[in-house]
Amino acid sequence: MSNEDPKLYSNFDYQSALNVQKGVQQPDQVNNSILEKMRARKKPEPTVEELVSGITHGDRTMLSRAITLVESSLHTHQRKAQEVIERCLPYSGKSVRLGITGVPGAGKSTTIEALGKYLTQHNHKVAVLAIDPSSERSKGSILGDKTRMEELSVDPNAFIRPSPSAGSLGGVARKTREIIVLCEAAGFDVVIVETVGVGQSEVAAHSMVDFFLLLQLANQGDELQGIKRGIMEMADMISINKCDLDRTKAELSATQYRNALHLFPMPDSGWTVKVTLHSAYTLEGVSDLWTNVMEYVTFTKANGYFYQKRQQQNLRILKETIENGLRDRFYNAPGMEERMEQVSQDILNNKISAYQAADMLLGLDSQA
Repeated sequence: MSNEDPKLYSNFDYQSALNVQKGVQQPDQVNNSILEKMRARKKPEPTVEELVSGITHGDRTMLSRAITLVESSLHTHQRKAQEVIERCLPYSGKSVRLGITGVPGAGKSTTIEALGKYLTQHNHKVAVLAIDPSSERSKGSILGDKTRMEELSVDPNAFIRPSPSAGSLGGVARKTREIIVLCEAAGFDVVIVETVGVGQSEVAAHSMVDFFLLLQLANQGDELQGIKRGIMEMADMISINKCDLDRTKAELSATQYRNALHLFPMPDSGWTVKVTLHSAYTLEGVSDLWTNVMEYVTFTKANGYFYQKRQQQNLRILKETIENGLRDRFYNAPGMEERMEQVSQDILNNKISAYQAADMLLGLDSQA
């Protein structure tokens, strides 16, 4: 460089090895004119009257929007949702509510699709409420049950709504009961509730359905294991799925479950719990599932247990609503958030026990 003319480098910045030229100004990523047109075209929120009218006339868009309001945690949405539910109550209560549970891998989604297709082919309108477990870390859900029910999800006489459990008891969404009312008002005469199959979800699902189906697999334990499972006491029918894989083992498992059921006391319904075999893949025994459901409904309506159970479920809804309301009022009390932070810090610093802190907070809430 020493032998060259220094004037050639007079325009360069010697502080950097690169000379970056000023580029062309980039346009906005979003076209503001198009964005304004989209906002102008956005439909306003439907009124309570529009939602109720749409639901009772079978408008699935309005049904979906009403369910979204029910699932929302916003106070304004909750008030609007309760108005919609109140007006839909006279149109509800005419469906058969079927709960289906089982361990992961038992074929719940596949069985629901097979049963749902059978029902729609026989002029039934089926609503499936699939409860998807929410992550304890991210609080999110996959909501992918529709992908497992490809054919049923496009059936014009079926409606599938996956809902996040959102940390509710046992994985069953708190709002499932309200959604059942909306689906019944929309004309669905069969409502299927699928649980996540873990923890206390079966207990919660049992409190909102008429018939409870427990799916099992072959080689799931001996008779003693069957006796130890409290879920069997709530089941109105047990069906061994995937019987096409090994019929001998499936029949042996069915026999073991029948023997175990003989040791249980007679249920309040007076119904003798049946154990059947089916294959959701080959559709073997799927029609028998619905036959047993209808036999149960006819039997319990005749002895009055069907209506008595629904009345008890309404009383349970009353208690749960009161408990939820008290919890919400407690956490929304003035100054409660700041007080919670202070008390939590005292607990971490071992200045006070968790029990004493709870008593203090409850006393503060009662004075507010």
